Amino acid sequence: MSGESLKKACQSVNVLDTDFHVRRTIVNDAAKASPVQPIVNMGQGFFGYNPPKYVLDAAKEALDNVDCNQYAPTKGRPRLKKAIADAYSPLFGKQLNPDTEVTVTTGANEGCLSAFMAFVEPGDEVILFEPFFDQYISNIEMAGGTIKYVPLQPPKHGAERTSSSADWTLDVDLFEKAVTRKTRMIVLNTPHNPVGKVFSKDELQAIGDICVKNNVIILSDEVRDFPRFPQENPLTFPAKPSHKVYDRLYYVPFTRIGSLSPEIANLTLTVGSAGKNFYATGWRVGWLIGPEHLIKFVAAAHTRICYSTVGPLQEATAVGFERADEFGFWEESKREMQGKMRRFCEIFDELGLPYSDPEGGYFVLVNMSRVQLPADYDFPPQLAGRPAVGGSRSPQATGP
Repeated sequence: MSGESLKKACQSVNVLDTDFHVRRTIVNDAAKASPVQPIVNMGQGFFGYNPPKYVLDAAKEALDNVDCNQYAPTKGRPRLKKAIADAYSPLFGKQLNPDTEVTVTTGANEGCLSAFMAFVEPGDEVILFEPFFDQYISNIEMAGGTIKYVPLQPPKHGAERTSSSADWTLDVDLFEKAVTRKTRMIVLNTPHNPVGKVFSKDELQAIGDICVKNNVIILSDEVRDFPRFPQENPLTFPAKPSHKVYDRLYYVPFTRIGSLSPEIANLTLTVGSAGKNFYATGWRVGWLIGPEHLIKFVAAAHTRICYSTVGPLQEATAVGFERADEFGFWEESKREMQGKMRRFCEIFDELGLPYSDPEGGYFVLVNMSRVQLPADYDFPPQLAGRPAVGGSRSPQATGP
């Protein structure tokens, strides 16, 4: 491929803009355009504090390990794969094989890209539930896929009063109608970014049944979680959630779609992230869990994308899992996160702005319909063509 052809290809999947510059997201552009600098950017999910000390100490210790400083196995260091398998096995109701059902990736985002590259061919369709994490788009399009959108239905009174994020609902009939012969994969995100919704067991069962009926792969992005399961919990399938489960970033009963039945599990890839679990988004350590017949192709794609993931940080992540209960990390982090969420939402309560109270994660979706924008408000170009609200001029007028 020539340089010019590569540029055009990158433009076609929204990697480059019309001037062949790397395309930034609307969140980054909005932060950069602010006349007040520096600003607190609330649109991105990175932390303002370090991972726990025991995990940082493990990373420093790993740097003195000769083996950790060389190429890691492409599917991940054995210690981390075992730690992941040990942690998640009770949640899926079966013993996971760390060698065949777990693969480590360079962050959850690269894990998603590896899954799309492994299974999506030009002309295949991938269904996204709106709203969604914007990185999915370019990853899917880079693999040649076509995106179909199925909107979550917003709360009926969301513009009037604060409501639970559970009130964002999936129209199952609408989803089923969106599935065609070309549908190769769906992307499920729970806890959801940016709504904060945790999909209910009934919703997940309906989604799973439709995917089984149509042989559609489920990419379940569950990066804003991590559980501590009591040792006495038996390995039973389907997994049976317990009230004794302590969960870090979801605050209501949580069901993993891959735990519902063998048929659904056979089509499900579950995405996880050390960055979200241990406040280490810069480490770029993620993983996918799934059946061997899916994982082997994801691992193959990952090998071609970036070969392997940083060794010392994999080792530290393994220690993070292994010693979390010893330090009471999961319980403490959930308690701290909920406290921060409450303090954060007090601002919107004072302003009288309703929002979706999150069931999981750390995202709050605020309804801004009560905010009166100036008639000449200059909308970002990314909103060109979107419907305008209130007295503001149409976003179409601000297009490039």
